[in-house]
Amino acid sequence: MNRHDQPNRGRLRPRLLAAAAAAALTLTAGLATPLNPAPQQAQAKGSQQAKESKKVLTVAVAQSVDSLSPFLASRLLSTSIHRLMYEYLTNYDPADNHTVPGLATKWEPSADKLTWTYTIRSNSKWSDGRQATAADAAWTFNKMMTDQGAATANGSFVTNFRKVTAPSPTQLVIELKKPQATMGALDVPIVPQHIWEKVKDFSKFNNDQSFPIVGNGPFVLTDYKADSYVRLKPNKTFWRGAPKFDELVFKYFKDQDAAVAALRKGEVSFVAGSPALTPAQAASLKGEPNIKVNDAPGRRFYALATNPGAQAKDGKHFGDGAESLLNQKVRQALFMAIDRKTLIDKVFQGHAVEGEGYIPPRFSTYHWKPSASQELAYDPAKAAQLLDAAGYKKNADGKRVEKNGKPIDYRILCHATDPNDKAVGQYVKEWFGKLGIGVTLNCLDNVTDPWLAGKYDLAFDGWSVNPDPDFVLSIHTCGALPATAKDTGATDNFICDKKYDELYDQQLAEYDTAKRADIVKQMESRLYDTGYMNVMAYPNAVEAYRTDQIKSIETMPKAAGNIYGQDGYWSWWSAVPADASGASSDGSGSTGVIIGIVAGVVVLVGVGAFFAMRRRATAEDRE
Repeated sequence: MNRHDQPNRGRLRPRLLAAAAAAALTLTAGLATPLNPAPQQAQAKGSQQAKESKKVLTVAVAQSVDSLSPFLASRLLSTSIHRLMYEYLTNYDPADNHTVPGLATKWEPSADKLTWTYTIRSNSKWSDGRQATAADAAWTFNKMMTDQGAATANGSFVTNFRKVTAPSPTQLVIELKKPQATMGALDVPIVPQHIWEKVKDFSKFNNDQSFPIVGNGPFVLTDYKADSYVRLKPNKTFWRGAPKFDELVFKYFKDQDAAVAALRKGEVSFVAGSPALTPAQAASLKGEPNIKVNDAPGRRFYALATNPGAQAKDGKHFGDGAESLLNQKVRQALFMAIDRKTLIDKVFQGHAVEGEGYIPPRFSTYHWKPSASQELAYDPAKAAQLLDAAGYKKNADGKRVEKNGKPIDYRILCHATDPNDKAVGQYVKEWFGKLGIGVTLNCLDNVTDPWLAGKYDLAFDGWSVNPDPDFVLSIHTCGALPATAKDTGATDNFICDKKYDELYDQQLAEYDTAKRADIVKQMESRLYDTGYMNVMAYPNAVEAYRTDQIKSIETMPKAAGNIYGQDGYWSWWSAVPADASGASSDGSGSTGVIIGIVAGVVVLVGVGAFFAMRRRATAEDRE
């Protein structure tokens, strides 16, 4: 699910220590950090041979682009590409995720924390040569505040904004209705006003008709073909310095084995997986020459989501989710029927840790786990007792039945491109079967349409969580529901729980990190108890690249982190071609095909109309 893994969401959009005390949030460009060096000067190639040896970084991906519009995109791939194209006000240091300057060099709150002033850097230009200014940022936020279509993907960031102005080209002022802890972590791409003010319908404009696309990030998107590729080239005027590869290409592979085979042949430089390499694929690559496997704790969770009764803000219900799943005892019974340890051992084969709370352990400040008395541990006998107590008993054929007398047969939405969904699905089918519950796996290339229509019972779900958890928390609020059944909201799974919403409002207004973390954990506890989101695992980021094409590349965090789907653009911006420093020219390694990094070719699977622009393509969407 896109942002979902669905985010990322994954997008599923990042924000780590954003809730630090207000004074600590005042960061300046003068901070000593390797991420803020003086702009690097592009080095002229000294020979005709150098001009001919174009260095392309090709990234094989298994997820499609839902939209190239930053106002609509939710999937991890799409939002990752937007990080390459557009600057955000702030960014995150790849070493430890602390907030660092982006388009803004510093940001300061007023004494009452209701007015925030951002200093916009004067050395950022749009790729068409025009200066990027505070007016662009003000226009971006105001458009999201006043146009429902423009608020589709990131509207939760601005719902508390009272007024946004740009008193000067280098000063942005945001006035709030009440304190908001995420002001140092506004995960919103800033777009050029002079380009986007021409758009008439933000709910339908996908930003995919005219190339190159004007941006001010480290890369410029030069070409795109749905279900095929995305191509990007370095932005030579990027204030941090231009990337070192000549081109970045995201290339789509529906078959993950085919992507791995392409890596072996040198036809791609990097494989991200769907959303990660399988244990067998990773093991097979570890013995290959010129290939490095990166296996590190990930920023994703992997869950089984329950249809809570799809509904819109207008109160109307839609879809056809099973009536029995509206019962909390039934949902909790399903928790207790799943053996997480078996999934870790047999499916992930140790490349994951058992799921607990909603926020992965990588983000230790906000990670939560249930107490011993609260835990819905694997216990089939207790699960059966709960089902009996809820009134869903077995008939003469040993089948649990709905209130209407029909046998329970849950439809589980799964991603056809994710091997884990299919493998986990078989275990779930077996475990639920022992309880007298039938299971039908509905594995599709495009799960977006049935998901948005509420036509499912259960679904494999996942988001790439950002350093600051606000976004992935917001997608379960009542405010994220679609306005009507025909609209697209920001909701992940149609959850609407007033107690959860009260806690969400509290955490958003709390600047004290420890106090805010405590509230966030209460929210995770609430999600756990209600049984709507069964987090089964936190998968590792298992990916691989060719060392004869990529000499070095930044992981995030630096000590043990991921390369693909970072909270920033560090991996592809930092990547150094293998022969960049005069490497051997003896012909070793791949000839001619030098991998196109993450922005090159992305074959988009199932991009279809506006609904496909939401977030359910593979288990790893949102940033």
